[in-house]
Amino acid sequence: MSSQDEKNKAEIAVRIEQAGKRASAEAAQRRADEHATKLPPELGGPKGPEPTRYGDWERKGIASDF
Repeated sequence: MSSQDEKNKAEIAVRIEQAGKRASAEAAQRRADEHATKLPPELGGPKGPEPTRYGDWERKGIASDF
C-alpha cells in the first residue's frame, strides 16, 4: 500500500469516530429533551391501556380498524 492510501484510511477512521461522537451526543440530547417534555394527564380519556396500541380502536365493546 502506498502512504497516500494509509493516510486516506486514517483520515476516514478519524471522520467516522467524530461522526459517531456527534451521533451519540445528538441521541443523548433527544433523550434529555424527551424526558423534559412531560405532557399533562389526559382528561376524559379511556381508562386502562391505550386502546390504539394494536392499531384498532375499541369503544363500548365495538372494535374498528383504521
